Amino acid sequence: MSDYISEWLREHRITEVECIVPDMTGVARGKIIPKDKFLSEPDMRLPEAVLIQTVTGDYPDDCYLDLTDPDMVLRPDPTSLRFVPWATDPTAQLIYDCYRSDGSPVETSPRSVLRRVLELYSARGWEPVLAPEMEFYLLSPNPDPDIPVQPPVGRTGRAEFGRRSYSIDAVNEFDPVFEDIYDYCHAQNLEVDTLIHEVGTAQMEINFEHGDPLALADQVFLFKRTVREAAFRHNMYATFMAKPMEGEPGSAMHMHQSIIDKHTGRNLFSNEDGSPSQAFFHFIGGLQKYLPETMPFFAPYVNSYRRLTPNVAAPTNVEWGYDNRTVGLRVPHSSPAGRRVENRVPGVDVNPYIAMAASLACGYLGLVNSIDPRDPVASNAYDVPTEFPHGTEEALVRLTHCKEIAAVLGERFVELFIGMKQKEFAEYFRVISPWERKFLLLHV
Repeated sequence: MSDYISEWLREHRITEVECIVPDMTGVARGKIIPKDKFLSEPDMRLPEAVLIQTVTGDYPDDCYLDLTDPDMVLRPDPTSLRFVPWATDPTAQLIYDCYRSDGSPVETSPRSVLRRVLELYSARGWEPVLAPEMEFYLLSPNPDPDIPVQPPVGRTGRAEFGRRSYSIDAVNEFDPVFEDIYDYCHAQNLEVDTLIHEVGTAQMEINFEHGDPLALADQVFLFKRTVREAAFRHNMYATFMAKPMEGEPGSAMHMHQSIIDKHTGRNLFSNEDGSPSQAFFHFIGGLQKYLPETMPFFAPYVNSYRRLTPNVAAPTNVEWGYDNRTVGLRVPHSSPAGRRVENRVPGVDVNPYIAMAASLACGYLGLVNSIDPRDPVASNAYDVPTEFPHGTEEALVRLTHCKEIAAVLGERFVELFIGMKQKEFAEYFRVISPWERKFLLLHV
């Protein structure tokens, strides 16, 4: 046990510890353990199958699983130690890393997948820098999933209506919720920055400070829990579903990415004279080539593809351009030191570890293989044909054939991820929707 963890728990009079493992869907799995038991037995054991549950709690077919169902050895990461600010009793939370009995990382752990990619960058003297932007909706409570969701009632006693993008007053409608969100984030050292009202009705966006991808993936993972808990406290729901409301824009997790040369501290995307470097163009080229083949990592659910439709503030291709919000890969105005590429493709429903790993993997392949991008687009990119799969089935087929990405992320991880998503889609396909009952039941 780390002395730092022991002293921190004693100093803050912690009584319980939430021992958390992020699974492939981004759900927090694990155990809640009394502090004294945690101090005497900090390592934890869980079966690997915990990591590959579908969002409904089922498992891939047996052909994807080790039928002996072995335990993983789980060890806490001291850097992830934080308060659980909404807990009634003093409670801490720790994110665990997953290992096999021989000490090797578990390939299916999302944290291991991101670490694997970061190690590839590090071996070449590169250090990725990332900054996520999180969009989400506030909703009225929706205990019956057969009823469409509605916007919540604000402090004026009225539900929000219409489009109120960037409205200060619209954000102030929900001040009590956001005060709790900021307090909870501060208590957990989540480095959130700007808050804005997005295009949709009661749709918000919070941006994070740029930094280390693994640390930020942890923060995004915890932020989702935080926002949901704060909303519950005020009799609301908060959702990170990609497209929760019919007729409203979807929610994204945009990722601003750059790379630092570890030896010089210089942004690899800029030459010494301030012009864009070949590395900058090759990174974009890798994203253009591989993003359409890896969409299950950026659009993981059947609902995700409802967001990726033209003219609703979501990209439909991987064109790139300077300060162009209609493309999938936007290059914001910046100084040479701040030159970066914004990946606008991922929905906010992604697993942050996997989405960050996959996006950096695409760029990495562009860098090491010197992949040139197409010319930048200065017009409306919605006029360009779509490059993405039309749904989950097609996306999984394309990912199955993308061997280069599997080599970077890990073949076993990709195989099990595909198996999990195939099981999830099969479960979805069994459900008869309200649309089918409405239009087909008595009319065909």
